[in-house]
Amino acid sequence: MLDQGHENKGLRWIADAYPLGAEEQHVVPLTRSAALELLIRDAEDHISDLDFPPDTIARAGAVAGWAYALEEFHCRTGAHLAALSQRGRAWTIHRNAKGFSHIDYALQGEPVTSFEPGLPHLTHGTSAEAALGFVHSGNEAGDVAFLRFLEDELGLWLPWEETEAELPAAAFT
Repeated sequence: MLDQGHENKGLRWIADAYPLGAEEQHVVPLTRSAALELLIRDAEDHISDLDFPPDTIARAGAVAGWAYALEEFHCRTGAHLAALSQRGRAWTIHRNAKGFSHIDYALQGEPVTSFEPGLPHLTHGTSAEAALGFVHSGNEAGDVAFLRFLEDELGLWLPWEETEAELPAAAFT
């Protein structure tokens, strides 16, 4: 059941306020399952209007003034994190199928830290504790612990149902 307090935080989806790096005519609404369907097709099985089989599809939205992108199979957003943080803060939170999680953080156009929760010796830049006040206790998966931290400390959250919803999407190679 969705917490009523979250409904009042101004959830809204905006396609044109946060460009995806694709031409407007190539941004289409897709659900998570539709994006996955496009990504798992073989090149010869490709049925979309795209001129290429996509390597990744980014679906974007916003919650209470924070923009986000959801990617399946790849985490390409991290390469653009500094640019995405030009006017504030940006994070990438990645988990692969083996449970490995990795978090990057940039502030006002500058990378600050890159770390795997629970493995401080793999940190690049400032420690997660010094940069963000985040310490992984090890009681839950690293990405889950960090997402819980973002919700508790900054009020950032995204209901599971919305990750499955139809969102503006762009395909990339």
